[in-house]
Amino acid sequence: MFARSAFRAAQPLKKSLLSTRTYATEPTKAGGSNTLLYAVGGAAAIGGAGYWFISTPQGQKIENKAKDAIPSSGPAKPAFTGGDQGFISLLLKEVEIVNHNTKRFVFHLPEDDMVSGLKVASALLTKFQTEGQKPVLRPYTPTSDEDARGYIELVVKKYPNGPMSTHMHDMIPGQRLDFKGPLPKYPWTPNKHEHIALVAGGTGITPMYQLCRAIFSNPADKTKVTLVFGNVSEADILLKRELEDLENTYPQRFRAFYVLDDAPKEWVGNKGFITKDLLKTVLPEPKSGNVKVFVCGPPGLYKAISGTKKSPQDQGELAGYLKELGYSQDQVYKF
Repeated sequence: MFARSAFRAAQPLKKSLLSTRTYATEPTKAGGSNTLLYAVGGAAAIGGAGYWFISTPQGQKIENKAKDAIPSSGPAKPAFTGGDQGFISLLLKEVEIVNHNTKRFVFHLPEDDMVSGLKVASALLTKFQTEGQKPVLRPYTPTSDEDARGYIELVVKKYPNGPMSTHMHDMIPGQRLDFKGPLPKYPWTPNKHEHIALVAGGTGITPMYQLCRAIFSNPADKTKVTLVFGNVSEADILLKRELEDLENTYPQRFRAFYVLDDAPKEWVGNKGFITKDLLKTVLPEPKSGNVKVFVCGPPGLYKAISGTKKSPQDQGELAGYLKELGYSQDQVYKF
């Protein structure tokens, strides 16, 4: 049936229950807010807020029921071409429970040998309409590879007052949903930046994961990546296994810091909310070279971290912690 992301297919490396990791190769310059972090290890430098592997039931990889990959034969035709192309109705093939409020949806493209047509970074617009009501529209970033043939995969969290997420969580295989796109976001090319920082909350991880896939699947791309990922609870950490696979495979170039608002007693990472002090400690410094910071999450996260964007076409003024830390407008992108 359907192939899955290469990161999901990779077998995790066996590690001790708790282990820390920092980049193996770091500049030896003196000074700077995160020099000490690189020298002695993230967890020690910020008092237990570091880079940990936690084995949890929620973090376990969901077994792939779709064993048979669609064979590739020649250049793939894109399903979504943008421009004047209208909405396309896609068939829902699989639904998997990820955690208490999140599901993974696999939709079949119109032809088995098609790819989505998305570029990094871009998203798709979903639509459904109840008779007599206005249509509901919501953009989502697929978690499947851009070159995956025959399907797209979405990870969707259900929100209490979210009409699209509620509709999707009520769907069962065999039903259809309308899609349109691609919706272009931030055009990525290999080594566009020396170091990027990803500040995400909740389902804001999906465009960040799209960037990570593009970077780490390309041997020519040497970009370093630092992720700061805030969630309510440990069960809410989406794509945790995929991120752990990156941690194990690229220890010199990928580092993650997790922040929980409702942390259990045994939690060894950050607690509460993403703070200015945490960002100052772990993010690449604004004057350290060609760096870029990406932000995605709920409205409160934007307000605190970067200021809100006015519209999909207008990034709005830079504000919040990133401005206070000295980053410039052109060093920050808000998804």
